Amino acid sequence: MQPLWFSIFDFSFDYKGTEPAFIDPAPFPWAAELKANYSIIKQELSDYLEKKQLKSYFNASMVSRQNSWRTISLKTWNIALYKNQKDFPATTALLKKYPEIISASFNLLEPHSRILPHCGDTNAIYRCHLGLEVPAGLPECGFRVKEEKRAWVNGEWLVFMDAYNHEAWNDTGNERYIFLIDVIREEHYNARYRVGATVLSSLFLQKRLGSRGVKLVKRPLLVKAMARTAQPFAWVAVHLANFFKWF
Repeated sequence: MQPLWFSIFDFSFDYKGTEPAFIDPAPFPWAAELKANYSIIKQELSDYLEKKQLKSYFNASMVSRQNSWRTISLKTWNIALYKNQKDFPATTALLKKYPEIISASFNLLEPHSRILPHCGDTNAIYRCHLGLEVPAGLPECGFRVKEEKRAWVNGEWLVFMDAYNHEAWNDTGNERYIFLIDVIREEHYNARYRVGATVLSSLFLQKRLGSRGVKLVKRPLLVKAMARTAQPFAWVAVHLANFFKWF
């Protein structure tokens, strides 16, 4: 088993794991059930888009064009987002059956846009994309993890190691939609709240320090200390947020 790894504590941004880039979804019960309900999940997104819009991902440095990557989250690193879940009741009911799913969101990548190469926050999860509206296959629209490229397919899963360097692109003239979930790996299930608290601390620092023009990589010792200080507060905040249904 690979030890827990977090990018916030490794400024080489180079996860040196031995796991394959892409993972076969067949053994996972959640994969079969959510795939079987693909049309319901897609319809709830369509209904939502008739009245509301997705929001731009907070880290603008990760995209080739401003506001080209937009999302709505139903759950983020163990925090249930109850206000958003009300618009997706069937999808939310499916997610609640699988506590190993610690994040879930709908994601739009606009035409002629790219999510730039980056490493994920931790090796404790598998990131999983269910194709909802895929305008084309490779080479026009696709996804790379390490040296391996694959295309999304409507109603099918792409499951991958988010910790590895990866990128996505949509060079077509149409929008690309996926349903994204993060699934805690079985060997790290008991550490899922620690994992969530660490990643939330990392995301908070990215947003706060980034807004002040501070480059995280230039102050690694300071950032590591801040992240470790924030961890216990994030752990408590997750439990309080779920108990009081703050979001």
